[in-house]
Amino acid sequence: MIIVGTAIGMVFGALPGLTVTLAVTLVLPFTFDLSPESGIILLTGVYCSGTYAGSISAILINTPGTPSSAATAWDGYPLTQKGRSLEALSVGLHASVIGGLISAVALIFFAPMLAKTALAFGPPERFALTFFGLTIIARVSGVSLSKGLISALFGLLIASVGVDPIMGVPRFSFNTFYLYGGVGMIEVFIGIFAIAEIFNQIGKRAVMAQHSKSDSQTKTIRWKEIVPHYWTVVKSSVIGIIIGVVPGTGGSIASFIAYDEAKRSSKEPELFGKGSLEGIAAAESANNGVTAATLIPTLTLGIPGNTVAAIFLGALLIHGLTPGPQLFVNQGGLMYTIMVSFIMANIVMYFQGRLALKWFDKIVNIPSSILLPIILTMCLVGAYTISNSLNGVIVALIFGCVGYAMIKFEYPSAPMVIAIILGGMVEESMRQSLILSDGSPMIFLTRPLSLAFFVLTIFVTFSPMVIKQWKKRRNGGGQA
Repeated sequence: MIIVGTAIGMVFGALPGLTVTLAVTLVLPFTFDLSPESGIILLTGVYCSGTYAGSISAILINTPGTPSSAATAWDGYPLTQKGRSLEALSVGLHASVIGGLISAVALIFFAPMLAKTALAFGPPERFALTFFGLTIIARVSGVSLSKGLISALFGLLIASVGVDPIMGVPRFSFNTFYLYGGVGMIEVFIGIFAIAEIFNQIGKRAVMAQHSKSDSQTKTIRWKEIVPHYWTVVKSSVIGIIIGVVPGTGGSIASFIAYDEAKRSSKEPELFGKGSLEGIAAAESANNGVTAATLIPTLTLGIPGNTVAAIFLGALLIHGLTPGPQLFVNQGGLMYTIMVSFIMANIVMYFQGRLALKWFDKIVNIPSSILLPIILTMCLVGAYTISNSLNGVIVALIFGCVGYAMIKFEYPSAPMVIAIILGGMVEESMRQSLILSDGSPMIFLTRPLSLAFFVLTIFVTFSPMVIKQWKKRRNGGGQA
């Protein structure tokens, strides 16, 4: 079941528009006639490999297969353009496996303890956490902070489209039923990343970067490629676990925060966004560190950590199992079977990934005159599949044009992507917090966890400037 599940997840995750949530949802009906152990283990394989496989299309064709792979595209695709796609895919696979294994170990040993910590996260803590995630925008804005902020504000505007999360009133929907649910995140990513790049390649009439034959033939997939970044991988995995435990967050915010922390502490921060293996390692270990961690509150408290965990919760209920502390008492064997299956799923994913990567890597050797139309077709089919309507295709094409304009006028897309992903979470948690406090913003400063996150936000935002000034004065004093 693990072998079948990981194979299904890898296919769905690698194809643009086919998310891991969709994969788990489609596989769920096939578990009805299986035993609880077999059914949950099948879903585990789909979940783990589907989360990882989003990095494949992010690296090769600049299209994140899942929202949590958006940060991977920032460094993965530049490496592909330099003819180092197999190296990038290799680091992504190894970091994903390590992140998934660390997350699985945390699920086995720390589930009850971490679940209690998750209970302490209310709307004020979630707002502080997501606001902390938004501070990354300043560091991914490139050389022009003003252009980065404009891009981010546009992303926040896009995130506000749809029904108001508190009042239930449509906003910016233009009386279009499709927009009541908001602008589809995956459709936007397909447009901003893939279609925009296709338009850019066509506009330049340039041949897409291809591997040299020697690179594909001599480059092997080895653990030593991840060794220089082992501390980044461990640190990012822990970040993924901590964020994965908090209900309502997920792999996207984990990968952004881990990516930003890796850039902050890196010896070569100038390479981030231009082709950094360390950036890929941070993003992939973080979003896979989330996988098992999201089941900690699901299994122990019955509170799903994200949409996939909610499907797992449904699968347990279908098989007559009620999540909660008593589940570990009454069904201890089943619980530890599920936990150990996360370890097995990551091991199987590693071997399947080794077999698949060299085949995926050959994609970039296809002539651009053939590859570009195929990618465009896949993107449009993926956009259609998400909503089963042409509205998704229209949104993808519109944002393809927006992304192309951003490339031409040198506006960074990363701030907009972060704002789209985190904007809805920030708004909802902030307004829920103000309702709880009757409109007083002091609720964010009187809760210890939210205060800690705000202090961390201030520290991470201003410490680089303080350190830079200190070094400048020190060097100036030394010269004097």
